[in-house]
Amino acid sequence: MTVQVKICGISTPEAMTAAVEGGAAFVGLVFYPPSPRAVTPAEAAPLAALVPAGVVKTGLLVDADDDTIAAILKSVSLDLLQLHGSESPERVGEVKARFGVPVMKVVKLRQPGDRETVQPFLSVADRLLFDAKPPADMKNALPGGNAVAFDWSILAGTTWPLPWMLAGGLTPENVARAVDISGAAAVDVSSGVEDAPGEKNPAKIRAFLDACRAL
Repeated sequence: MTVQVKICGISTPEAMTAAVEGGAAFVGLVFYPPSPRAVTPAEAAPLAALVPAGVVKTGLLVDADDDTIAAILKSVSLDLLQLHGSESPERVGEVKARFGVPVMKVVKLRQPGDRETVQPFLSVADRLLFDAKPPADMKNALPGGNAVAFDWSILAGTTWPLPWMLAGGLTPENVARAVDISGAAAVDVSSGVEDAPGEKNPAKIRAFLDACRAL
């Protein structure tokens, strides 16, 4: 089984090089200022320039307005917009239509019933990403990158008409089990390859990619 990998929250040339050379299919740049992984468009441009053709450059946005998205795309050539906030299906469609860039909508799960929230996005998004809802008592929780996993069996045996990724608390040590239980064909990692929030470790990036390559 070939599992595609997205390394998200890249903010240094060393991390980007490790992701690209290690075989990541997707790389993610975070344009959400409260995140410790955030980069500005000016900071992102030289990082994106390190990415060869064939690797999907992804921009993570959280309830961003049109002016913000336009400013990012003016500086950075992105292949995919990851909408990680509370964007409605209508907003997802608007972003895709206005900017002409494929869109991946993030759906946050905690219990089986949360899967029902996927349906309205199936006709407007190009991809889905399933992440964990942060615990209700978690202080200063981010929209993503909280190192929190959900019950992967929620996705077991499910099929979707769109390509999808699994995210949330993945590490080099648990990704094989996560893929086995959920059936994911693509995974997204951020905190699981860091030494501290926002501090990517190139060796951990390579270890994660190696673990996925072995599946």
